[in-house]
Amino acid sequence: MMAETRAAFVKLDGVEKHFGAVRALDGVDLEIRAGECVGLVGHNGAGKSTLMNILTGTLEPGSGTISINGAAEGRYSVSRALKLGIRCVFQELSLCPNLSVAENTRINHPSLRGPGWRRRAAALIAQKMDEIFPGHGIDASDIVGDLSIGRRQMVEVARAFTVTDDPLNLVVLDEPTSSLDAHTAGQLLDFVRRFVGAGKSCILISHLLGEVLGNADRIIVMRDGKVVAANDAAAFDRDSLVATMGGAAAARIPAGSNGRKGEIGPVRVKARPARQTNDMELVARSGEIIGLAGLAGNGQTDLLLAIFDAAGGKRSGMEVTAPVALVAGDRQSDGIFPQWSIAQNIGIRSIERMLSGMLISPRREAELAAHWQQKIKIRTPNMNNNILSLSGGNQQKALFARALGSDAKIILMDDPMRGVDIGTKLDVYDLIREEAQNGRTFLWYTTETEELENCNRVYVFHSGRIVANLSRDELTEEKVIQSSFGEVA
Repeated sequence: MMAETRAAFVKLDGVEKHFGAVRALDGVDLEIRAGECVGLVGHNGAGKSTLMNILTGTLEPGSGTISINGAAEGRYSVSRALKLGIRCVFQELSLCPNLSVAENTRINHPSLRGPGWRRRAAALIAQKMDEIFPGHGIDASDIVGDLSIGRRQMVEVARAFTVTDDPLNLVVLDEPTSSLDAHTAGQLLDFVRRFVGAGKSCILISHLLGEVLGNADRIIVMRDGKVVAANDAAAFDRDSLVATMGGAAAARIPAGSNGRKGEIGPVRVKARPARQTNDMELVARSGEIIGLAGLAGNGQTDLLLAIFDAAGGKRSGMEVTAPVALVAGDRQSDGIFPQWSIAQNIGIRSIERMLSGMLISPRREAELAAHWQQKIKIRTPNMNNNILSLSGGNQQKALFARALGSDAKIILMDDPMRGVDIGTKLDVYDLIREEAQNGRTFLWYTTETEELENCNRVYVFHSGRIVANLSRDELTEEKVIQSSFGEVA
């Protein structure tokens, strides 16, 4: 059956939502049919998350109607959405870190009660993890807070697809692969296609446009709270999709280029992973952008943190010759100070520059924040607003502003583009190249293979060791993937 002839499972008509003077949604129409995957794209702040919060019942629309299976819904809520078989994996993960994987599964399934509920919950999540992520290596008794962010994302996704009493008809996946490596992301997307092939529905929100183009049946583009395009995925390519979103094409370091106007400068970092058994080590010079690649959890973050400690004199055996700043990828746990303003979050790495006597000068703090708001395009009416008032992508911009606004000459980036829109990425890529031209050194761990094209050199990790050292001329996706699995590239 062609998608056009399938019945609409969900239909939203004229949905509007205001937050004070901000119009987050401006008369949005949305239709999701049974047995299709719909890609939803747009820059951070375009209204995608607000629309999904309304669809899943966590927000009430200011106006407009919601119809499920052809029937208009009155008092729509989270519980009603769940009864209708609608679930969402939100970009900011919602697992309870102090509970086990099985206990987190129980939260979604009240029917798992009475003697033996923990065993049944463990079996339920284990079966779904095995189905979606074969070879995942996660036990249902593991405490969620002890898992890496990638493994937490795997649990969150698998939990959304578990079924007990309530049906499962539509799953919203908001940046589901943002912390997954290419192999694990491929496992998930293969499962999504099987899920949709069984007559269910999926909304895939992703800033990885290749992921959307390769897996969605239809694509809906949002901009400034409105739907500006909706068509079959085959009607788009990457360039037309970026243009529709209101973006421009990316510029990358060409092969054969060191990415600098002048000579590469002196060595800034020499480091060897703890498990390295041969002479291969990471070397980063002034003005270089160094990529760290490989499957997630293979030592990339560990090495970045070791370099960070070495800069503070806490580690021996590493050479770090300049001040260091870290841009965390897990912004909720390791990046932002949630009780502080945007300006305070940016200024925390530059306290000495903002001092007036023994106190922080509010004027200097405001000047620093205003400079970076303009330079990195942080979207907010007031930099004194709480950091949580920003979208995820703009929170990440604030973390970049913190690092780049400091005196650090070495910037460590731990997969920092998680859930960041293409427009923000292009802005940050340009800024990284500009700062590298001025002599800053970047060590960039990324799970997005395309981002490695911005790097002068790439070190590939496997089982806690560096297994390949690829120059820009040698860099191919095939070599990175081969090396990621411990094969000779």
